Amino acid sequence: MQNDLDQLMQDADLEALLIFGPASHNADMVYFTDVRHISWGYLLKQRGQPAIHFHNPMEREEAVATGLATRSNNDFEIHKIIEKSGGDENRTQTELLHRIFKEYQISGRVAVYGKYAMGLGLSILRGLEEALPSVEIVGENRNGSVLMRARMSKSKEEIERIRRMGQITTSVIGDVANFLTALDVRDDLLVDREGQPVTVGDIKKKINLWLAMRGAENPIGTIFAIGRDAGIPHSAGNDADPIPIGQPIVFDLYPCEVGGGYFYDFTRTWSLGYATDELLSVYEDVLDVYQTVSSSILPNTPCSKYQDQTCDLFEAKGHPTIRSSPKTTEGYVHSLAHGLGLDVHEAPIFRSVESNKDLVTPGMVFTIEPGLYYPERGMGVRIEDTVQMRPDGQVEILVDFPKDLVLKLPRM
Repeated sequence: MQNDLDQLMQDADLEALLIFGPASHNADMVYFTDVRHISWGYLLKQRGQPAIHFHNPMEREEAVATGLATRSNNDFEIHKIIEKSGGDENRTQTELLHRIFKEYQISGRVAVYGKYAMGLGLSILRGLEEALPSVEIVGENRNGSVLMRARMSKSKEEIERIRRMGQITTSVIGDVANFLTALDVRDDLLVDREGQPVTVGDIKKKINLWLAMRGAENPIGTIFAIGRDAGIPHSAGNDADPIPIGQPIVFDLYPCEVGGGYFYDFTRTWSLGYATDELLSVYEDVLDVYQTVSSSILPNTPCSKYQDQTCDLFEAKGHPTIRSSPKTTEGYVHSLAHGLGLDVHEAPIFRSVESNKDLVTPGMVFTIEPGLYYPERGMGVRIEDTVQMRPDGQVEILVDFPKDLVLKLPRM
């Protein structure tokens, strides 16, 4: 959490953190500012000092609404800087940061975060180091960064915001299920009132509308993958495809609060009308692994332990895994889980690699999502919920939802 930052900075030998960019769809900035209508700014966090937001004077009221200490670019005579630089963005921003760093006596190691055009940002930071030889700009490993370490443990307020996103997400999932099961079937395809096939693209448009109506958005898109596409974990599905009965549909929805706030992540696998015996067998294997691993997670244990456990269970059922066959594109081909918050994928990580030292600790929010994938057999199955580890060490699904494979069609 944020109150851990000073200690984390000291452990990493960092004197300051510098965050670039807007206060929307920019997770590290939003962590301090929340979602605001601020198109651009800098945030400076010195070790042992509160964060300060530096803003365009036109956005002063939005900046003040963050509750942070704020400074206008006018305080640093931005008009003179622009005049001197001839309007050159690189030189303007380099000089502005130079003045900020001098006033606040910044020296030593400074870690940088946020969003900026890569080439321009690199040029500005190089110029800053040249102007201030006592400053060392540091680029951290993303999952091991100071900010990601702080963000890994959630406050009660953060968890409740994620839970609220889960309520919105599962509400939309329910709307999709109700819509699909109310359609007619013709030639083993779902059709609308005019007898025209309903497509994956039609469903995705409705999802985006239903999310927007509930105050959420879908910036990364939706996975609604059918048959062979369901066997490729990150296939989003083909928007032009009609929706058949009796085939697996991997439906993965990961929306966020409007403006790039907190995310939720949720997956169900459905088969409309009926499921083949082969699909049912694979589904039961995934569900058994999901239930076994979910019930075994304990506080202060290595995240990697549960990836190993998942591989053990799937291998015992006769499925290949990335541990038994690292290049496999069939069977269990990804890691069990990932952290979730202002990014849909963040720390902790659950990969079974020697460098992974992450532990499952109270206050973490993460997914549990085992899956099996057999694209050449025309199937894939994944079950995913977002959970928290509570202070008492229990794993709690933030918002529960049925795990039925078959969605019954009343007209069949």
